[in-house]
Amino acid sequence: YNLIMITTLPAMFDGVKLAAVATVLYVLVRCLNLKSTTEPPEVVCQDTPLSRFLLKSCPMLSAEYIPPLLWGKSGHFQTALYGKMGRINTPTLSGVRKFLPMHDGATATFDIFEALAAHSTGDDITMVICPGIGNHSEQNYIRTFVDYSQRQGYRCAVLNHLGALPNLELTSPRMFTCGCTWEFEAMVSFVKQAFPQTQLIIVGFSLGGNIVCKFLGENRSNQERVLCCVSVCQGYSALRAQETFLQWDQCRRLYNFLLADKMKKLILSHRDTLLGMSCSSITEADVSRLCAATSLMQIDDSIMRKFHGYNSLGEYYEKESCVHFIHKVTVPLLLLNSSDDPLIHQSLLDVPRTLAEKKPNVMFTLTQHGGHLGFFEGAMLFPQPLTWMDKAIVEYTDAICHWEKKNDTHRVQQLASTFLESKPTHEC
Repeated sequence: YNLIMITTLPAMFDGVKLAAVATVLYVLVRCLNLKSTTEPPEVVCQDTPLSRFLLKSCPMLSAEYIPPLLWGKSGHFQTALYGKMGRINTPTLSGVRKFLPMHDGATATFDIFEALAAHSTGDDITMVICPGIGNHSEQNYIRTFVDYSQRQGYRCAVLNHLGALPNLELTSPRMFTCGCTWEFEAMVSFVKQAFPQTQLIIVGFSLGGNIVCKFLGENRSNQERVLCCVSVCQGYSALRAQETFLQWDQCRRLYNFLLADKMKKLILSHRDTLLGMSCSSITEADVSRLCAATSLMQIDDSIMRKFHGYNSLGEYYEKESCVHFIHKVTVPLLLLNSSDDPLIHQSLLDVPRTLAEKKPNVMFTLTQHGGHLGFFEGAMLFPQPLTWMDKAIVEYTDAICHWEKKNDTHRVQQLASTFLESKPTHEC
């Protein structure tokens, strides 16, 4: 009997080891989504001369996006790498920081980076960029995108969200919110005045996508001299998104907690200014509720909505979302999202899809992989410094610039032809 036990124990241990290995492999395959295949992005748009030109001029929109083989098919890994590192081998930028006083005493700040080469059209073009929540021009993903854009001939102006820059004090008891366009509008106005010949490309990342789309739709004059707009990984409706952020699928509740913790630290870094000014709408009780908050909704309700005097959280989300303004945008508009973005519920993507089906100027592009602002590329393990997102945005904006250049040339030729035909002839 003892002999039988001795001979069977190693076999049992081997079986346990095999089961453990099989379990680990199964979990890895599921978590890393290794069985998922790579496919070209889904592109939704009307059949127009512009859309046909864009699809022909932008091969990245019809080719497979291939993320790093080992971990790139997981939206969580893509999002985590973006959140922790931003990008790898981030370039160092050299720009000029501008400070603009606002009507309420706040000071808008943004950085201008001159183009490092001539644009392929020969025109003066400025990319006006709005980063994601609590971000600024010093974020790694912004620096990588700006450097690449500069080398393709674009001047770049990057907004620093109010209160986001480290070691820069607020000058009024107000910070950025999810839909306030005041600082972005001030930056755009400055760029238009400082560079009277320039044309604008507007780009917004995540929360910045909401701000830029809302800005363009708020007033028709905001679209003057704007060639196109690109929005990446935004949720379109804060009112609808708040419900999904309390759900546990795709770990959104966890992401909600992590983002809330980041926002809480950022707000508390300005505690003295927010509480110390007599015109402040923030009280000690609000700060106490902030310290106890575990979600973005609780922070928005206790602090953010009060910066603009909203009576309720629902009113704040309703008025600050671009979903009520985006249909008024008439310039070419690229709405880019990832299907495995753990922050954006699939139901929120009905907004851009429906918009692209109804409006000829809108193109909705949905990649299968990419996470939230990840879109890393690479062979096996290590990602490349430039992402699919960086290259796809510039490819689209280049195409728009050439489309407008061709149409401008055609219009000039038509005017010249009309003038010559209408000019009276004189007999000798």
